[in-house]
Amino acid sequence: MTNMEKKTIMLGMLVGSALGGFVPLLWGGNLLSFSSIFFTVIGGLFGIWGAYKLTSL
Repeated sequence: MTNMEKKTIMLGMLVGSALGGFVPLLWGGNLLSFSSIFFTVIGGLFGIWGAYKLTSL
């Protein structure tokens, strides 16, 4: 795995977790709630997966 691939995967994790953390705001939730933390983790995992798929093309 090259350095550029690692940076892309880290960026995917960052973007995915940031977007996932804002999901509870769609139904009026709080940024510091359990659901926000849950969706941050899920978004980070999806970001890692998506960036990995993108770099392995």
